[in-house]
Amino acid sequence: MLHFFAILPAAFLLSLLLVYEKREGKKSRLITKTILSCLFVLVALIQPSPIPSYRNSILLGLLFCLAGDVCLALPGDKMFRSGLVAFLVGHVFYAIGFTYLIPASNWLLPGALLFWAFSLLVFLWLRPYLKAMLAPVVVYILVITVMSSGAWAVFALSSSDFGGRMLILLGAFLFYISDIFVARNQFVRREFLNRLIGLPLYYAGQFLLAFSIGNV
Repeated sequence: MLHFFAILPAAFLLSLLLVYEKREGKKSRLITKTILSCLFVLVALIQPSPIPSYRNSILLGLLFCLAGDVCLALPGDKMFRSGLVAFLVGHVFYAIGFTYLIPASNWLLPGALLFWAFSLLVFLWLRPYLKAMLAPVVVYILVITVMSSGAWAVFALSSSDFGGRMLILLGAFLFYISDIFVARNQFVRREFLNRLIGLPLYYAGQFLLAFSIGNV
């Protein structure tokens, strides 16, 4: 139960991070975001792991996302691209983790088509703004959609505990939605609203995926 106590400092740090995002305090934002992201890695580390292969994949995904968080907290397009790569690799490890719960051959479900249809709409919305980032964003959208489809397959077909399956589905979905606000901020319109909505969704998703390790 010790890992559940991470929620309280995480909630405090998230509130603090949003204040620094509003004030555009770069150094304070970097420090707070790094510590906050380390907490979801800590949650993954201190839980019991009924399926070690699943734990290892999710932990690697969380570590790459931690690296992505650090990159996005730093200024410049180069750091954004580095963060994009780190998150993409994180999604790949999440997807690999889901294969330990349900084979990838079972991921083509009717419900998963909703993710693909929604991803197409997101791409069509972003396309006029992407320019040189068109190809990287297309690859990212494909990977996160595959990951989300895997989460849906785990929820729908896996024999794992219902609570664990729900954590995986909600975690993946919240992460997916949070990335839309990252894209909106980067390509469409930079404003605090994107972080105000996107950051709580992102961290909720990451912590849910971290908690799923001990509940599958």
